[in-house]
Amino acid sequence: MTQSHLIAEVTNQQQTLTAVIEQDERAAYFYIWPAEPFRSRFAVRGCWLRNLLPAPQQEDRQAMAQGIAPLLSAEYCRTLEAEPPLDPAALKIIWEPSDDGAAVWYQGQLLAVIPGWSLYQQEQVSFSAGCIKENRLTAPLGSASTNQYYAQAEKHRHFWRDWHDGHLWEPLQNEMLQCYEAQFGASVKYYAIDQGQWPPMAISQHYHQGVWYFLTLGMGIRPMPWVDFLYEDLAPQYRRTELAMAIDAEVMTEENAVQMASALAGFAHLPWARLSWLGEGHTLESSVAPVGFEGFILSGALARDAGQFALPKREGEKVNLLWSAPITTAEREFAQADENGGYQLVARLLQYGSGHIFRPRQQVVESDE
Repeated sequence: MTQSHLIAEVTNQQQTLTAVIEQDERAAYFYIWPAEPFRSRFAVRGCWLRNLLPAPQQEDRQAMAQGIAPLLSAEYCRTLEAEPPLDPAALKIIWEPSDDGAAVWYQGQLLAVIPGWSLYQQEQVSFSAGCIKENRLTAPLGSASTNQYYAQAEKHRHFWRDWHDGHLWEPLQNEMLQCYEAQFGASVKYYAIDQGQWPPMAISQHYHQGVWYFLTLGMGIRPMPWVDFLYEDLAPQYRRTELAMAIDAEVMTEENAVQMASALAGFAHLPWARLSWLGEGHTLESSVAPVGFEGFILSGALARDAGQFALPKREGEKVNLLWSAPITTAEREFAQADENGGYQLVARLLQYGSGHIFRPRQQVVESDE
């Protein structure tokens, strides 16, 4: 029986996925495995790396029938002869900043890519340097000029190298604080919310014209999962975000406002912890929502024109600011009952005069809607 050996294994930042490289005496493969809580949602993704035996003329159906990793047939292979086994010491797996895709580098050269968006659909998608023609096991990796995923893998390698140097956070932090202070005055308190892990994230607290403001900084460093799959070419407009909360100081003490705004600390990690994303009209439950409310709706539109302002771009991409506004159980159920329910709830809140600043208000939906 063919025995496969694990020669490389790297989990992503949130330990939701594990990238592994396995080889036996026949072939080497690269896989991305979902962690146990995600295996009912996502399938294993695989990519052929190289044949360690001569390439067969026909498809290796016998191996497939036996559940063995198949050889790639000759018409798809750059090299027809048997290649040497991969040296584990020369392998490096680099995750995409979105935490859902990864690339394999070998002896300093790009060997394969499994793009993050492939996790969210049924078809296997991967790119291998040893492949010259698309097939069921992989597709050609090509070069940076012919394959955007090759170019992105190089960009991601540079991204991690730059962050590893440790000099990027301070200027980013200062840029974000200056942006917030231009809108809401000096930051009166600052809370780190990253638990000492990468990426650095924080909440800045401000008091401006009788309102407590709380805004995250650092979320936009990483693109969120799912967005590339959902929005394709438009993804750069949606995949980065920061969160905010505004609370009328006349209706809540600073202590209570801080407690309510602590919801942002959890929300800021959710896209990567859940392999999901946050966008306009999304709803989230929270135990620190004010009395009478069950959670929050995220919206930039709730701030109307007067409350919207541009955030500094990241990697040349737009960063959206989403305000977190408390909602009731009935309102959350209304939002989740329809694909566009979140947008409809935002529209109804605006219609009834509600905005991004929390003040007491009436429920805007009937309980049976």
